[in-house]
Amino acid sequence: MFTGIVQGQGQINSITTGNNQRSFVITLPKAISHKVDIGASIAINGTCLTVTAQSDNHFSFDVIGQTLKLTNLGLLKQGAWVNVERSLKYGDEIGGHIISGHVSIALAISRIDTQDGNTNIWFDLPDAHKKHVLPQGFIGLNGCSLTVGCVRESEFCVCLIPETLRVTGFGKANPGDLVNMEIDHQTQTIVATVERFLAAKG
Repeated sequence: MFTGIVQGQGQINSITTGNNQRSFVITLPKAISHKVDIGASIAINGTCLTVTAQSDNHFSFDVIGQTLKLTNLGLLKQGAWVNVERSLKYGDEIGGHIISGHVSIALAISRIDTQDGNTNIWFDLPDAHKKHVLPQGFIGLNGCSLTVGCVRESEFCVCLIPETLRVTGFGKANPGDLVNMEIDHQTQTIVATVERFLAAKG
C-alpha cells in the first residue's frame, strides 16, 4: 500500500525485453533507496512493482505483459524519469490517500493550462470511468494522490501546486502523454454497491 505522496524521481538505467515481459533497472535517489531489500514493493509511476535485484542504488523490476498493456510502463525508454514511492509502513503519516498500486487505466493528457502560477492538467475521461471521477474526489495519477478539480462531459482536471510539479514528472509533462490512473478504492466500492442495489430493485 502507498500514500500517493511521491518521494522523488528515479531514472531508467536499462530495459531488457523478454517473452511478453520487460525487466527495468532503475536508479533511485539515495534518500529513497536506503535499506530497500529484494522483494520490497515500490510504486513506479503509481504501479506496484517488486524489487528483484539490487546493486547500490540500482534496482531491478520485472513487469509482465498485462501490466505493460494497462499502464504507461510499456512506453518508457532508457533515460526516462519515473515517480517513485516506497511502500507504506505502520505508523507512517498518510498525507494523501491509500493507493494500492493497481492501475485502472492509462489516460492521455488533453491540455495543460498555466495562469498566474496555477497549473491545471486536463485528461481525457473514458465513458467507463465517468462514474468514478467526481469533483473534489481523490484520484491517483502516476502515483500522485490528487484532488479532482473539475469534471466535464469527456474530461477532467487536477490543479497542481509548484511543489508537486518540482518533485514529480508533471513538471515536464506534455499534452498527449499517457498517465497511469488509479481510482480511489472507496469510490469504486460505493459506486459498485449502489449499482448492485439499483439492479436488485429493478
